[in-house]
Amino acid sequence: MNENTSGIVETVDQETIMGDIEVKEPGIHDEGKEIPFPEYRAPDEEEEDPKWPEDSNLQSLIYKLPDDKLPIIYDDIYNITFMGLQKLHPFDSEKWGRIVDILSNDGCKAFQKLRSMVCKPREATDDILAVVHTQDYLDSLKWSSKVARVTEVLPIAILPNFVVQSKLLRKLRTQTGGTVLAAYAAYRRGWSINIGGGFHHCYSTDGGGFCAYADITMAIKMLMEKVDLDRIMIVDLDAHQGNGHERDFMGNEKVYIMDVYNRSIYPQDEYAKGAIKKKCPIVPGLKTDPYMEVVTYNYQKALEEFKPQFILYNAGTDILEGDPLGMLNISEEGVIQRDEFVFKLAREQQIPIAMVTSGGYQRSTANVIARSIINLHLHDLIPR
Repeated sequence: MNENTSGIVETVDQETIMGDIEVKEPGIHDEGKEIPFPEYRAPDEEEEDPKWPEDSNLQSLIYKLPDDKLPIIYDDIYNITFMGLQKLHPFDSEKWGRIVDILSNDGCKAFQKLRSMVCKPREATDDILAVVHTQDYLDSLKWSSKVARVTEVLPIAILPNFVVQSKLLRKLRTQTGGTVLAAYAAYRRGWSINIGGGFHHCYSTDGGGFCAYADITMAIKMLMEKVDLDRIMIVDLDAHQGNGHERDFMGNEKVYIMDVYNRSIYPQDEYAKGAIKKKCPIVPGLKTDPYMEVVTYNYQKALEEFKPQFILYNAGTDILEGDPLGMLNISEEGVIQRDEFVFKLAREQQIPIAMVTSGGYQRSTANVIARSIINLHLHDLIPR
């Protein structure tokens, strides 16, 4: 155990801390060598609009991106601000707009006109959500007490449900539509970023942890229906276990889940862990260097094992040092390095990748996400 992990949890063995890591010779990435990226080959035009299943409603969430737009998905509707209730949960429910503001005002030249270059999502209405969710669950969200439990903002329970629908759930439904659009945009362009989304604790019959809708499940279902993909990888690097998509894809051999999560925090869903193909539990307090060893080794092994046709990347920033819920100690540079590595391998292998921003419970997360997106641009990992 190196100095960065010493004193964290003395009774935990190296295998538990480091996932599946083995001793290996340094590879081209470890030596910092640059590899010229192959140009992403978009699907042929005739492949663009295959026939949808007759019972699918998902087609209403996607559209062909205009050539003058970036595959970055965002709308001001994402941001949650009403009666100060958003301050009662540690989640920064205004971070999405602040990411766009930072990119537009303080970022590089490529993003100065970002607000006019993003693609706006469409709201995932109940008839669309029913593709993934049971009617009983959707009906339960018409009770404010249920929404309060799912979002962990208890005062919501006393509000009229029409207010909760308008001021909160409509915004989360729009972010859900954004993840579906981002998945299609990545398939067409090679990459995409939904500035929101990543509700990885929600599954077909229930939600939790501020996750009311299963956007990741819905996006993958769209890919299966729309473009007939049968090897889709979820790379979940949020600090929390992604038990929502894990429950939804339990036993589905078309979906390969890699999950690096703090083993000592919510949700500790033992049943859902059965769906993880590359399971990487880590200990509280883990620092940047050993964390990156876990991510880089296991991500490379996962790509070798599964050879995915598509990657959905849940890029939570609750791994940051000081995060009250993630309880890890990853530096800001470590988050940027992590995102760069995930995109770099996808780009080298011409695998389309869609990123969602997921968790992050500090004011600093918006700035870190913006810096990471700028870094991806500067390294030509998200080309125009």
